[in-house]
Order: sequence, then structure tokens, then C-alpha cells
Amino acid sequence: MGENVLVLGITGNIASGKSTVSKELARRGAVVLDADQLAREVVASGSSALKKVVKLFGTEILQKDGDLDRDRLGQMVFADVKVRAMLNGIIHPEIAKKSIEQLQQLRETTAAPLIIYEAPLLFEVGAETRVDKILVVKIDPEEQLRRLMARDRLSEADARQRMNSQMQQEKKIIRADFVIDNSGTLVETQKQVDLSLIHISEP
Repeated sequence: MGENVLVLGITGNIASGKSTVSKELARRGAVVLDADQLAREVVASGSSALKKVVKLFGTEILQKDGDLDRDRLGQMVFADVKVRAMLNGIIHPEIAKKSIEQLQQLRETTAAPLIIYEAPLLFEVGAETRVDKILVVKIDPEEQLRRLMARDRLSEADARQRMNSQMQQEKKIIRADFVIDNSGTLVETQKQVDLSLIHISEP
């Protein structure tokens, strides 16, 4: 185990459909490690990272049960580049540590031929060094806006603010080994996943 396992990084901008593609690959036998899930774990109630975040932002970012209010925090950081950078400085080193450890463990123990590392900020935090190949999920900007507004119940202004806060999609695409366009139907995306798997498995 481990020698022939390929780690594929999946990234893309907000509401592009990264999780959809990851789930489709999981249905085809891949093992998925989700950076967003790791992000939730590192700021779990009582964690040192959460204490640092509360010190920076105040107790207003906590829910009544002491857990992080991710929606409230998101509203604060998406509106301010400097504040977002300060938050990332707390959280991303913890995510990096966890992801490196868990990816190595998966490389050594999994029987699956493909490990997925789904990471929205793969390029932004230099995490591309943790994977062997990169797949970018792209989406038409207007469809992205529509899906984001519907998914997160955001106004158009708030949705555009979140979209504009990210690295341009084109800059991610030129650094990708594979690209899937998730602007259309699920069936169309599934066909692209199957085609991509053929190329991903090539030596």
C-alpha cells in the first residue's frame, strides 16, 4: 500500500462544485480528505486555535454553546482583507499540520488507488506541494453567483463580495493538471469525472 497511491488535489472557487466532484470520485472508489472538515476540527470548542480566534474577534463569534459561529465570522472576514489574513494566520498552520499527517497516513494505509485532498485554498496557502496532481473545478461566473446566493441565502452584493475575495478562477486553471466544468447538469459533470479518471490513472 502507498507506493501506487496518487493524491489528487481538488480546488476551485466558492460554489464551483468541488464537493460534488469529490463525492463523484468517492463513489468511484477514491478516499476523500476535506480541508473544510479539518478547518472545523482545528477550531473545535476548547481548542487552542479557537481561543486565539476569540481573542482576535471577541466572544460575539461564539454560539451560545461555545462553538464557533462560522456564519458570523464569515461576514466579518469576507469584508476585510487584513482581518481575513489574520484569521488565516491562526487557522491554516493548524490545517497544514493535520492534512500532512493524515495524507501521509492515508498513503501508507489505504487500499484505494486515489486519495482526494479537497482544498478551496490549495494554491493560496501553498498546499499544492502536498498533492501529486491538481484538478480545478471551474464554473460560469453567473451560474456561480446564482448557486452561491441560493446555497448560502446571500444577497447579490454579499455573494459578489465573497466571489471577488478569491483568487481569479483563470489563475487556478492555468496551474491545473485537469479541469472539470461544473456549469451544467450533474450528468454532464459525471461524464467529465469519468473522462478525467481515465487521464488521472495514466502513468
